Order: sequence, then C-alpha cells, then structure tokens
Amino acid sequence: MTKILAKVSAQPPTLPPHLDWDTCDRARLARMRAFDGLFFSGVRSTRIYCRPVCPVRPARSENVTFYPTAAAAERAGFRPCLRCRPETAPGSPAWLGTATTVARGMRLINDGFLDRANAAELAEALGVGPRHLLRLFLRHAGASPSEIAATRRVQEAKRLIDQTDMTLAEIAFAAGFGSVRRFNDAFAATYKRAPSSFRRRR
Repeated sequence: MTKILAKVSAQPPTLPPHLDWDTCDRARLARMRAFDGLFFSGVRSTRIYCRPVCPVRPARSENVTFYPTAAAAERAGFRPCLRCRPETAPGSPAWLGTATTVARGMRLINDGFLDRANAAELAEALGVGPRHLLRLFLRHAGASPSEIAATRRVQEAKRLIDQTDMTLAEIAFAAGFGSVRRFNDAFAATYKRAPSSFRRRR
C-alpha cells in the first residue's frame, strides 16, 4: 500500500476536463463566483490555499497551483486562508461527470461514512478493492479517502466554531472527531493554531 501511495502521489491531481489551468487562473484573477468550490488555488510563496473568490490581492500567476479539492491542497502542504475561509466554499463536485466511483465515495464521506468506518469498508461499499479506490481518489480528488474525511471534519468544526455557541467539546464530537485530543491535534496540523483561538476572535 505504501508503494502504491508513493507512486500515485508523484502524479499531480487532475482537474476536471472543463477546468484547465488557464480557465482556473482567469477565474481566480476575476474572482468569479461561478467557480467557487470547483477548485482551490495554492500560493507557493505563502503556502496558503484559497477559494477563487478570495478578497486578498491575487498572487502572481507563476506562483499559483490549482487543486480539485481542499484536501488535495492540504496534502500538498498548503494551509487554509483565514480570509476567504475554504470551509465555507460550496461542495466540490470532484469529477462528478467522469469518476462515478469517486463521486459516490465523496458523497458517502460527506455524509460521515468514515467517521464510523474505515477506508476498506468504504471500498467494499463502493464495490471496488481498497487499492483501486486509493488510486482513483489520488488521481481524481488529489487525496486519499481518509485525507478527504479529515479535511471535512476540520472544515465542519471550523464552521461550527464560527456559526454556533456550542462548546468546543460539543463541536469536536458533532464534527466527527473521536476525541477532543484528535480535534485539537487536527487544528494544530491544519491551522497551526488551537481551536479556542478562533472562538476568541469571534
């Protein structure tokens, strides 16, 4: 499994056919809302990724890489932008038109399937082998099913912190984390900050 992960990881994640690099760059520079959620922009100079509608001054095109999902950007070492807040972007279609297995898997993950099961059980539910599912996700979503699920949990928790008065412990379990410690560790890895720092800002 490790060899497969390393081999496929060497290949860049593929954007849907209608989103080539030039299209994404034009959408980013024009802050076109129609593209919000369809891709994310990773800025190599800051190591931050953004939505196409980010209000921050656009980075130079030669410093930008595009990713089909937020998890793919995070897998490449980028942190979420605190201005455009990627967790509030509309759900990415993640190749809904061509990779039906990945699309079905994404829907299950967004419904919390991997909060109560593992990747092998997800593969079984989709009728494919675990290794084949990993290949498909890395190719079409730019991240493994587990990484997609981890990003979803952090994004859901960030939304709940911003939009509710729930306690942080309540948010941790509502977002699908198995413990408050995992919740804290995930925020430290993603944002380099504790969840409580966002509640204080609010």
